[in-house]
Amino acid sequence: MHVEITGLTGEDAPAVLLSSGLGGAGGYWAPQVEALGRAFRVVTYDHRGTGGTGGEVPEKGGIGAMADDVLDIARRLGLTRFDFVGHALGGLIGLHLALHHPGLIRRLVLVNAWSRTDPHTERCFDVRIALLQRAGVGAFVRAQPLFLYPASWMADNPQRLAREEAHALARFQGETNLLRRVAALRAFDIDAQLHAVATPTLVMATQDDLLVPYGRSLRLAEGLPDARLLLLARGGHAVNVTDAAPFNRHLLAFLIAPDTTRP
Repeated sequence: MHVEITGLTGEDAPAVLLSSGLGGAGGYWAPQVEALGRAFRVVTYDHRGTGGTGGEVPEKGGIGAMADDVLDIARRLGLTRFDFVGHALGGLIGLHLALHHPGLIRRLVLVNAWSRTDPHTERCFDVRIALLQRAGVGAFVRAQPLFLYPASWMADNPQRLAREEAHALARFQGETNLLRRVAALRAFDIDAQLHAVATPTLVMATQDDLLVPYGRSLRLAEGLPDARLLLLARGGHAVNVTDAAPFNRHLLAFLIAPDTTRP
């Protein structure tokens, strides 16, 4: 597994592990690393089958296999307890860990995540898969920002989008890996088990997310026994990129608040 560690040094430094969505790249969290690094040992990684990790996504195992990769990283780094921030698919990994390994995660942050997929999200993935299989990788990559960013943000950042497109084409994870990762997130369903996830959780969602309706986050906040909902008006699916400064403030406020209180 390709892992990068920044921020505070020393084995005793509090650790936060960041897990990205379908793209799987640890670099997705670049807008958060510096801010978090002032208070934490920051761990980012490329999911199996993506980026510097590469390899093949297991045909079976789903989100559980992806969570096992995180457990392996934690063992290698000597992390017995840490905070976890997950975006979309990364949030599902965090939920799986919190459910099946109680006490491992001190605080959990879920960004535009879900306990089971919404029919609208399923429709979006059907469209994206059809683009990939019928029009090719180029069409799939070119359409990707439509599901991540608000239209106004895309209009203001054409050069950044061009760089991201070139990078995504050069580092595309492969059709087989992508389809297996989509299948894993589609199969994930712990909706009836949310009550058993006792980890203090911040549920963050944006009302203008095109890919994941914010109602999925409302359900998480309703079902998790120790959850706080932060519903943002704008930012799209990738709000940590498009509106990083306020996102970072909310994130840090939750993670550094005393354990005896909730912000």
